[in-house]
Amino acid sequence: MPDTSDPTAPVRKTEDATVPAPPEARAPAAGRRGAVDRFFSISARGSDFGREIRGGFATFFTMAYILVLNPIILGSAEDKFGDHLSGPQLVTATALVAAVMTVVMGLGGNLPLALAAGLGLNAVAAFQLAPLMSWPDAMGLIVIEGLLICVLVVTGLREAIMHAIPPSLKQAISVGIGLFIAFIGFVDAGFVSRIPGETGSVPVQLGATGQLSGWPVLVFCVGVLLTVALLARRVKGAILISIVVTTVVAVIINGIADIAPTAWGLTVPAVPDDLVAAPDFGLIGSFSLFGAFQQVGVITIVLLVFTLLLSDFFDTMGTVVGVSHEAGLLDRDGKVPNLGRVLLIDGAAAVAGGAASASSATSYVESAAGVGEGARTGFASLVTGALFAVALFLTPLATIVPAQAAAPALVAVGFLLMAQVRHIDWEKYEIAIPAFLTIAVMPFTYSITNGIGAGFVSYVVIKAVLGRAREVHWLLWGTAALFAVYFAIDPVEQLLGVR
Repeated sequence: MPDTSDPTAPVRKTEDATVPAPPEARAPAAGRRGAVDRFFSISARGSDFGREIRGGFATFFTMAYILVLNPIILGSAEDKFGDHLSGPQLVTATALVAAVMTVVMGLGGNLPLALAAGLGLNAVAAFQLAPLMSWPDAMGLIVIEGLLICVLVVTGLREAIMHAIPPSLKQAISVGIGLFIAFIGFVDAGFVSRIPGETGSVPVQLGATGQLSGWPVLVFCVGVLLTVALLARRVKGAILISIVVTTVVAVIINGIADIAPTAWGLTVPAVPDDLVAAPDFGLIGSFSLFGAFQQVGVITIVLLVFTLLLSDFFDTMGTVVGVSHEAGLLDRDGKVPNLGRVLLIDGAAAVAGGAASASSATSYVESAAGVGEGARTGFASLVTGALFAVALFLTPLATIVPAQAAAPALVAVGFLLMAQVRHIDWEKYEIAIPAFLTIAVMPFTYSITNGIGAGFVSYVVIKAVLGRAREVHWLLWGTAALFAVYFAIDPVEQLLGVR
């Protein structure tokens, strides 16, 4: 009997066969579809408004933790002159950039991708840039990095740079950043601390005295256990749920126990007088585009910007491809639709993040949660962006979260990034050794830049020793040379008579 079904209709997979979807699931005729549906190709991609809205909500609630973590990471660091960024202003800046750029991605890229300040990128800003210059200077470098990304996208060089770096080093960079972020979480919570006045002993210890003590550290331990339990159960929004629950525990403990306010660090968990407040836009536009050049050397600036570029590159490409694949949006050649526009918007997000003092913004892999709820188009991003806009007025809620309640999320993110270590071929020493050095040097020197440099330099040296120097891309040779000068900057300056 001939097949009379509509070959263009969506299909529903069963255990036995693939059969046409029921008539009600099919896309409506073009004439009966609304303008919004046609603009976002909602029906054409087999979705509907209900799925897109649910997907937008799911993405927001799985990544809303950034409204807490980004202010804590940036707010806990001080710049060269001892200045701190305001917590409430950081919440506003983080929410604003996420809201605007996620909406832009929805309209311009038509993908269910949300953007916000990137974890790892904000660590570079807080612990690499700020100690060398003022906060406006540091954010100026992030703006420069974003502009360079836009230029690289327009010229097609972004893909060339991606291909120049071996996959093993890309994965090692992510793993190293994961360990670095987890270490920051342990330190910020007081679970690990520097031994004061001890120069001949180990540099860090458990707790403040060699053992865990105090209610705040207990809150952190409870938060870690809760977070890993939720992750193991594959609970959607595990990180956000953990932050909320642990914060509630911290507020209760702070209210009934006799705890010195300084024990919590910069943020004391106490119920605010008002749950809603007008956003504080004081940090918006507070950046200096070329101020950093007056504080540090050109080579150091080039390497710092390159570090930001690398982190942004890998996060974005992996996230965009992964989320698009999960949504079934890749074409027959495995390419992402509207990739050029998507990458350009991502570069613009880095510019916006720096200009708002929220650190570089990038695409979030948590967008996959929205895809899991059925999101297939940029309309879901409009929903997510709108929710971030609402969050602009909920700053008091975000600013009561102590480091001990947010730090477990850093440990969890460290675990998630660490998982990529399984993709590294540890049997091949020319790959494994540079990967190991990249991973180890980052947390041990408290520097993402140092880790990347150690990996690059060792990679080209090992390839040269093995007689396989031609396998190394010239871009990698040039970068390794810059890192070699960076590591040997003191003797180089002495030889040149700079000081």
